[in-house]
Order: sequence, then C-alpha cells, then structure tokens
Amino acid sequence: MATDTLMAFALFALVSSITPGPNNLMLLASGVNFGFRATLPHMLGISIGFMVLVMSVGVGLAGLFKIFPWLYVVLRWAGAAYLLYLAWNIANAGPIDSKAHENAHKAGPMSFWSAAAFQWVNPKAWVMALGAFSTYIPATGGFWLVALAAGIFAMINFPSVGMWALFGSKVRHLLKVERNLNLFNYGMAALLVLSLYPMLLSA
Repeated sequence: MATDTLMAFALFALVSSITPGPNNLMLLASGVNFGFRATLPHMLGISIGFMVLVMSVGVGLAGLFKIFPWLYVVLRWAGAAYLLYLAWNIANAGPIDSKAHENAHKAGPMSFWSAAAFQWVNPKAWVMALGAFSTYIPATGGFWLVALAAGIFAMINFPSVGMWALFGSKVRHLLKVERNLNLFNYGMAALLVLSLYPMLLSA
C-alpha cells in the first residue's frame, strides 16, 4: 500500500470511527451509567469484533453479498431490530445509585462477546468495512494487506470509541439526579433510533 493511500485510509478510519454512530452512542450511555472501567470490555469487543468483520469482508464476504444480495438485506434489518432493542434498554436504565447497589436485577454494561457480535448487525460497521475495500484496499491485495488494513482500523478505532465512553464517565457525576439521568437516557435512545435513518433512506 502506497504511503499516500495508507494516510488516506488512516484518516478514513479515524473519521468513521470517531463520528456518532450506534457503537459510540452506546458507549457514551454506558460510560454515564456504568463508568469507564466497566465499559472497557464493551470497547474491546467493538474494536476486535470490527477487526474480524473487516478481515472477513476483505477475504471474500463482500463477494458473497454480490452473489446473494438478500443476505445483506437480512443483516441490515436484523441490525435495525437489535438497535431498537438496545435503545429500549438504554431508555429504561435505572438511576446510577440503584445500579451500584442493586445490579442483580438491572442490565449491566455490554459484554465483550456481545459487543463483538453486534458488529455483524451494525449497519454503520458494514458501511465502514465495505467502504474501506471499495475505496482504499484493492480486492487483489492478498491476505496480508487485508490483515494490515484490519489492524490499522482496530488500532485507530479503539482510542476513538474510547473517547465516547471516557466523556460519558466524566459527566457521570452531573447525572446523579434521577430526572437528569432519565432525560439523558431517553435522549441517547432517541439518537440511537435516529442513527437508523441513513439505512432506512437507502433501503
């Protein structure tokens, strides 16, 4: 990969990773509701799960969608349904103090495996992965070029998404009032639903 192409790809990875989307909105909400440390498995799951997705697209999954386009449609709508479920969970999250002491019956932060699996039904993740290989990485580049691209994406993605969780944890103390936290969670849930708009627009 030429140096100028590599720099352009790194910029694409940064912009697409740090801008608002389902992953970042959920990390912001998780940082507020559970704190930064508890959100680390969620962050790692996103970065590693997305790296695996990028590698899978690079080694031939994109070609499978060309042969069976209905598979991509199914994934998109499954992702939309799961995002609505996650938005519901965020909207109905309880107060911070109650989660600290009564977490047995409250939803906790997303686990590593759940976050990694979510990348496969995350519409923005698919757009990012497919965009990387349709614009920057040649389809005939071979496995090691695909692995390099996936590794670069993961290294840039992790600190980028981590900023959202960190910001959420820093403003956590401002939302200890139950009414304020509820308003925040409702807002995050609404934004998560709105993040589906580009997908529905292109459906």
